[in-house]
Amino acid sequence: MSYLNNIGAYFLMIAEMFRKPTKWSVMKNLILKDIDDLVIGSLGIVAFISFFVGGVITIQTALNISNPLIPKYLVGFATRQSVILEFAPTFISIIMAGKVGSFITSSIGTMRVTEQIDALEVMGINALNYLVFPKTVALMLYPFIIAIGMFLGLIGGMAACVFGGYTSLEDYIIGLQTDFDTFHMIYAFIKTFIFAFVLATIPSFHGFYMKGGALEVGKASTTSFVWTAVVIILLNYILTDMMLG
Repeated sequence: MSYLNNIGAYFLMIAEMFRKPTKWSVMKNLILKDIDDLVIGSLGIVAFISFFVGGVITIQTALNISNPLIPKYLVGFATRQSVILEFAPTFISIIMAGKVGSFITSSIGTMRVTEQIDALEVMGINALNYLVFPKTVALMLYPFIIAIGMFLGLIGGMAACVFGGYTSLEDYIIGLQTDFDTFHMIYAFIKTFIFAFVLATIPSFHGFYMKGGALEVGKASTTSFVWTAVVIILLNYILTDMMLG
């Protein structure tokens, strides 16, 4: 029953988030701060992971295509499909659930513990709109991070091909261009927008409604990561079945 209560409270939180908006002069600064913390602050780790995982995908593919009858350009083709369809939008989002989600939960949870949220509500400010809405808007730029992750993943695969000698640069590029379906990009970015909303709201829910002291802030961060990752994986399955099935 507690799970159903939490699901209901989550959707009520989302509805409340859009009620009684904070004035734009204040909201603008909150959004810009969250863009800096959540989006720009994540570029480094996304770039690092994407580049090397793209290289690993290429190496694994090349090592498992040992039959001389299989064309070498399939290395580039398999890398492109893996990076664009699953790795960049889904697995980067799960990693971001740890980085961004924990940051959101701990920052809002600390405000709850130190009674700053109570102070906002006493002043007549809609605390959910003030705290959660800017993060949701900021993470609507999250697809730009994923686009960079896709690009660097393919570049990492290219570097692995060239320096590892697994296939020629020409074959790799031919593989990247073979049977390219524009809808796959649309599908990837639709998933990314939905995951961005999840990354903003589920950690915020766990931080905003947490109870206890400083120790519970850490527990809430762990719980929010687990549930954010679970929801992302479930949504990934549903969206893939709906859009590609």
